[in-house]
Amino acid sequence: MEEGISLANVDIPDNSLLVRSLVTLLSLTSDAVLVFDAEGRIVLGNTEAERLFGPLDTELVGSDVRELFPVVSDASDGSIEECLPFPLDGTTATVVCERASGDQVTLCVRCDRVRDGEFTYLLVAYPKDVRVAGEQERERLVSELSRANKRLSGTLRIVLGTLDSSDVGMLFDRVLVEISDTLGAWATLAYVADNDGFRLRGGIEALGDANAPVFVPYDHPLAELGLREKRPMRLRVMRPLREDLRRGVLTQRCVVVEESFEEIYVAADSLVPFPSFVLCPVWFGGRAIAMFVVGWRHEHGVADDDLRLLEAVAEYLSVQLAGAFAAMRAQHAEHLDSLASQLRERLMSVDRFSVSLLDDCFEMVAQGVEASYLKLSGNPHQRTTLAKLADGAWCAIPFDLASLVGTSQVTVADVREFPSLVEWLEEFGFTNNGVLISLPSDKDACRGYLLLRHDEMGPFEEEDLAFIRTFAEDLRAISEGMRARTRDKHISQALQRGMRNELQHVEGITAESFYCSATEEAYVGGDFYDLIRLPERHACVIMGDVSGKGVEAASVSSAVKTALGAYAWEGVCPARMVSLLNDFLTGFSRIETFATLFVGIFDLAAGTLTYCSAGHPPALLVRAESGELVTLGVQSPVVGAFNGMVYKDGVTRLESSDVLLLYTDGTTEARNGQGAFFGEDGLRDAVARESAVGFAGMCERILKAVEDFAGGTLGDDVALLAVRIEDVG
Repeated sequence: MEEGISLANVDIPDNSLLVRSLVTLLSLTSDAVLVFDAEGRIVLGNTEAERLFGPLDTELVGSDVRELFPVVSDASDGSIEECLPFPLDGTTATVVCERASGDQVTLCVRCDRVRDGEFTYLLVAYPKDVRVAGEQERERLVSELSRANKRLSGTLRIVLGTLDSSDVGMLFDRVLVEISDTLGAWATLAYVADNDGFRLRGGIEALGDANAPVFVPYDHPLAELGLREKRPMRLRVMRPLREDLRRGVLTQRCVVVEESFEEIYVAADSLVPFPSFVLCPVWFGGRAIAMFVVGWRHEHGVADDDLRLLEAVAEYLSVQLAGAFAAMRAQHAEHLDSLASQLRERLMSVDRFSVSLLDDCFEMVAQGVEASYLKLSGNPHQRTTLAKLADGAWCAIPFDLASLVGTSQVTVADVREFPSLVEWLEEFGFTNNGVLISLPSDKDACRGYLLLRHDEMGPFEEEDLAFIRTFAEDLRAISEGMRARTRDKHISQALQRGMRNELQHVEGITAESFYCSATEEAYVGGDFYDLIRLPERHACVIMGDVSGKGVEAASVSSAVKTALGAYAWEGVCPARMVSLLNDFLTGFSRIETFATLFVGIFDLAAGTLTYCSAGHPPALLVRAESGELVTLGVQSPVVGAFNGMVYKDGVTRLESSDVLLLYTDGTTEARNGQGAFFGEDGLRDAVARESAVGFAGMCERILKAVEDFAGGTLGDDVALLAVRIEDVG
């Protein structure tokens, strides 16, 4: 202190600029400085004081100042003025100080009073012996050199340990430990920039039981400070005011920027657990991508060199972190894509969405985005909504889920869009940080799910929201597909009932058939057949296979079957019937609709069969007299593919007891477990074997042979029609 300056009778309130200035002065001066109260208790001291007076049995702060100086007189009244060997009026005195090591040192001491209720005393001391001062200076220089070497080695370890690192977790593990060790800090926390703020990604392990906020929004005072200043800053958390302590609840804490003495007030539950810390933003490409917080357990003075070290490390790490963050986000997005595929496959593997399936799927979604979920159920008639709590109980919510969507929609909405829902969540202790997914409803019930994330984790990231929307869209599309398939099934079954493959009775002919669907739902496929009685001992036999399945195939099959029946009664030949049908089908708007056909006209009086096989598997004729299997090999193109196709008839003679077998390609194309086809050879063997057994039940026995070959699983529908000629001539 300069001569003539006195702080006596000056009232200094807590947290004042003067106190903060004093604290800063203590860290800058090369003299030993002590502050003690009227009882002699040391309440403040700088590093030089600890070095000068030497280590005591206890901490310097909190010890008795009289232990440092010999007592002047035993006859004193015990007041602090009587017990110290120097005046307390600001004048300089030379005294002998006894150090903790037992040796004595001569000091120049000045001490003055400061009034704060009772007297507080400010003491400044420095060695009178120049040789002692020189030794202290050498010790200081050696200490500074040691710290500089430690900074250099720490920086090198950070650089060498993070070269080409793309693993964010490993990079943070190395960097944060090295920064803490190099600066002698308690811990270093790393926050990563996200859409709405900074998320804690590393360093929490070093804190032990202490808590640190896991999410710091961009409008948080510390985040705003780092984004504004764009450089490392020393900050100190001020001690609570007496008024706050008397209230017993600390809702806010005052944080001071040591360089500018700017005061920032931060919510107590969102403050890092450090009395002193350095805030260091990391910038890349003009935006903050991370934020380091280096903290100490106690109040700590941070040197300018330490700030420069942090700034250099942050500048170096910005490139490494940018690459690592990109890799981390890509990995997270890849994981969510894989999870979305798993969920999609699971939804598509069932015929209907059961409650347990939806619960399992939403549990997987919640785990993927690090959230929990609540199940909602509503009654659209009563406009009530229930939420299923963790204990399994249902609780009413003042929220109308049914009014949110129509019957066929899936919506994803932010929970905060619904004030009544937010109010209920807060009342029951839930976070309102989440999304609401409502499912397609029916006339009796509506369902939904709440995905909730703890407030400290911050809002959902964009990758998480994209994943949730993808799952919701898959849910909608698959649900609509299920409804369409159910609708098609009902229509198909109605068409099937209207066009049953019933064989008419024809005198002189015995016929039987068998149809097997390859699908569990027994949808109508494109296979059809018919036997039509015509005048003058004639009959028409038809078998066909229309491309596709479901409603379209069933409707085309019905139209084809009706048209062929009409053509047969007109008395035209099979080739002409097929040609007329080709013109009819090519007039359809769907050019890909085509069919294979076998149309035959029996003339029992003449004993002939005139046929047209249009792309259909060749029919087999079993000769009763010889047992020979004859293939009816005259072939024509498929029907309905192209205009102007030419079709031709084939003719074969018939004898009594001859058997004609018609079949669709699902018979010969059945596969076994090794992928081999049943084929025409397998069919011929089965026909020869079963025809020898007898005509009755022949189709059913052939089908059983096909199913046994395929292991009970057919890849396509199978239709069989057998006709035996009882009387010709």
